Amino acid sequence: MRVADKMAFDQVNRAITRNRSDLDKFQNQAATQKRITKPSDDPVAASRVLGARTEEQSTEQFIKNLNYAKGFLDYSEQSLGDLDNVLVRAKELAISQANDASANPETRRAVAAEVAQLYAEAIQIANRRLGERFIFGGFKTIHPPFDQNGQYHGDDGEMKVHIDKDTFLSMNMPGSVAFLGKGLSSDGLEFQSLTQPRTLQQLKTQEQNHPDAFSDENKNADGESAGSNVGEVRGPASLRITDNAAPGANGESQNVTQGVNVLNALKKFQIALNADDKEGVQESMDNLDKALQQVIVARSALGSRVTAIGNTIDSMQSHLVDDKSTISQLEDADAFQVISNINKAQSALQATLQTSGRLMQKSLMDFVQA
Repeated sequence: MRVADKMAFDQVNRAITRNRSDLDKFQNQAATQKRITKPSDDPVAASRVLGARTEEQSTEQFIKNLNYAKGFLDYSEQSLGDLDNVLVRAKELAISQANDASANPETRRAVAAEVAQLYAEAIQIANRRLGERFIFGGFKTIHPPFDQNGQYHGDDGEMKVHIDKDTFLSMNMPGSVAFLGKGLSSDGLEFQSLTQPRTLQQLKTQEQNHPDAFSDENKNADGESAGSNVGEVRGPASLRITDNAAPGANGESQNVTQGVNVLNALKKFQIALNADDKEGVQESMDNLDKALQQVIVARSALGSRVTAIGNTIDSMQSHLVDDKSTISQLEDADAFQVISNINKAQSALQATLQTSGRLMQKSLMDFVQA
């Protein structure tokens, strides 16, 4: 077989191109410290890296959601802690003014002034906000939920935050629960709200099964649910179904005792003191005790959510480390292996250049001299 000069040239050209391409690849790995810089480097590993990186970004966003919800819950729990102190002080005053041996009309009127300050402090706590959002207004976070008369202008909405795949957590406690006792049973337990609806059909099903959970605010002018019209803006995604009815042993609802209106308890105590009503002061002791127990239960509920969020954050942080480890194992280059490959590629390129110089004539002057 006759080997032409062009065939020799093409062979040498292909060898040099291949060696230089290998050297460029290894030098790029050394510069980026990455074994995979494009899918063609390792299609299977590249696919797994992309999946792990997507999971990593989702986990990071979930952690951001959790931290935001934790801050909201922490501030709510702290506010209820301040309300707890207010009620403890009010109860101390009620005990001191409940009998004629340690109190008289003058002392009761003086204590009434302090109770008025405690009431104003309770109103201020009820209208606290984080940033621009009132924390005890339910879904109505723009305007103060309580007025100076103690009337509640919020709703029963629980704001759900997406903390994991198919998992939502209430990041607030409505003022109707913490301050008015709505949805609390006689033993002070709070029951779960509706499951987060995913589709319009699920929302309709919840409305049919739990009609009491949907207040008149969620009805349109024709008396139909706002969610029954696809063109309408979707209503709250989560509504409380308790409405003073706790689940019984067979899963059905049962009547329970209405909670205590904390603000009214303080106001009635103040009125009894101003009126020098000893029986009213003694009755206020019981009401304040119930209000205090109610606030403690609400704080416990918020504390359990904060604990759950903390555990979830720890789990996600561990999962995030696992994702980063998987990406590193698949994507990162072995520095010693890369340096070894670079030396091999350089040696191969030098050998190819030296060999090609002997196989091919360098210029036409070689033929003239021959």
